[in-house]
Amino acid sequence: MSFRLQPPAPARPNRCQLFGPGSNAKLFEKMAASAADVINIDLEDSVSPTDKDLARSQTIEAINDVDWGSKYLSVRINGLDTPWWYRDVVDLLEQAGDRLDQIMIPKVGCAADIYAVDALVTAVERAKGRTKPISFEVIIESAAGIAHVEEIAAASPRLQAMSLGAADFAASMGMATTGIGGTQENYYMIHEGQKHWSDPWHWAQAAIVAACRTHGLLPVDGPFGDFSDDEGFRAQALRSATLGMVGKWAIHPKQIALANEVFTPTEAAVAEAREILAAMEKAKANGEGATVYKGRLVDIASIKQAEVIVRQSEMIAKG
Repeated sequence: MSFRLQPPAPARPNRCQLFGPGSNAKLFEKMAASAADVINIDLEDSVSPTDKDLARSQTIEAINDVDWGSKYLSVRINGLDTPWWYRDVVDLLEQAGDRLDQIMIPKVGCAADIYAVDALVTAVERAKGRTKPISFEVIIESAAGIAHVEEIAAASPRLQAMSLGAADFAASMGMATTGIGGTQENYYMIHEGQKHWSDPWHWAQAAIVAACRTHGLLPVDGPFGDFSDDEGFRAQALRSATLGMVGKWAIHPKQIALANEVFTPTEAAVAEAREILAAMEKAKANGEGATVYKGRLVDIASIKQAEVIVRQSEMIAKG
């Protein structure tokens, strides 16, 4: 391994990020009472241009007045190619209290996009004497974003998380699909006369995970559009978790339980991880660098894998 070790990602639960439009104030109390780890109030795609000012003002009021409990509270601002984003940032930081944890920046294409928002946020924080720094989450939603994913991941110490926005990403890439996440009807292989569907998002997710792990960020899977398809959601979430992502968006309340289920280590997985650690401790005491556990070889790399599962379980239990 390089002597430049990977920095750890933020130690907080991020299994499910629940989205709701800032223009619908009736949802805020329900979102706060949900089982999602992260709340994303949206000022962007789910809000019509005529409702931008209303959504912003209602969001600020909700940040100040709603009891959000232990939720990590985030607001998705409008894109940097719109006339609304600067007012989103300024009003949020000037009028919302310290309960706001994070700003989510959509459609990021390069590190300079992060620099622009960071500069504005820093200026307002200093002007208003805010002592709690705002964190950032970015969404990779374009060909430029995935091409520059590592420089984006390294762009600011405020960055804590990175998500894949499948719909805009597909449009930017010119992908022949209108689906938001999941397997796609025409993306298949033939083996022995049978169709086998693979995952068109796999490579982009892997690139995001690698960039995030290199720079100490939380890699998050984005939306699954068909909220009537529980098994499709679960299947994609399981693929994402296997690749190293820590959570997934919920665009409907019914998706919260599914995300929490997938991204919470099972009791059996945690028990096995602890047994592997115990077996390796015994091996080290005997001067051995590896041992056999349930018929398979485990070694120092196995310790690292097991520690990931145990730490995740402990962190969720504390949260």
